[in-house]
Amino acid sequence: MLGGGEQLPLRYLLLVPDRKSSSLGYMMRHVAQQRGDGKGGTFVDAAGERLDVAAFQQALSLAFDEHVPVCIAGTAFAFAALLDDLDGGILPTRPGSRIMETGGFKGRTREIARDELYAQLAHCFTLETERIVAEYGMTELTSQYYDAQWSRSGGERVKIGPPWLRPSIVDATGRAVADGEIGILRHVDLANRGSVVAIQTEDLARRVGEGGFVLLGRDPDAHLRGCSLDVEDVLARRN
Repeated sequence: MLGGGEQLPLRYLLLVPDRKSSSLGYMMRHVAQQRGDGKGGTFVDAAGERLDVAAFQQALSLAFDEHVPVCIAGTAFAFAALLDDLDGGILPTRPGSRIMETGGFKGRTREIARDELYAQLAHCFTLETERIVAEYGMTELTSQYYDAQWSRSGGERVKIGPPWLRPSIVDATGRAVADGEIGILRHVDLANRGSVVAIQTEDLARRVGEGGFVLLGRDPDAHLRGCSLDVEDVLARRN
């Protein structure tokens, strides 16, 4: 906080594909433009083939020297690739910094438990795991879900969305499951004014009360899709 109680704007450092056809890339660049301090950058190329670790380190170091908190936003695979390159190195961030992770591990080459990934990120960037939030969204949705703040301190993270976005967890017959049960995740997004309002996914989730769920991942037999697959290719080329 500034002396007058005003919060410093974040500097957005993006580990997402830098291309117009990426809905995630577009979203984060727009957020950075509207909410950032104007001095951030994107560190994955348009093809999703190269993660510029040196440039990222330089940008993060500059933000630290200028006492600017950062928002590091990227896919799970991008963070895994970054941690591999840093090999245990520490890149400190200023108070108020945070991380947004999205995409999860639904690819072909590796998988890291989310708790383990978050612990490594918290250690690397010298922040608390509560400052790491996971986003869940789809190209087909206008709105997104995020980890509920009360669920970030430990245990399972519960996804919640805005009032106009409603999840529904259903069984194989399409009937809603009871609280605590696992089923197929559906979304009703009233912000989808120019497209379909209801979407059924191939993701599995456990219902947590009215409007909340724990995301369990993709059905093992479902076709692979999602923003994390771009940066997973970076890891595949290294092996």
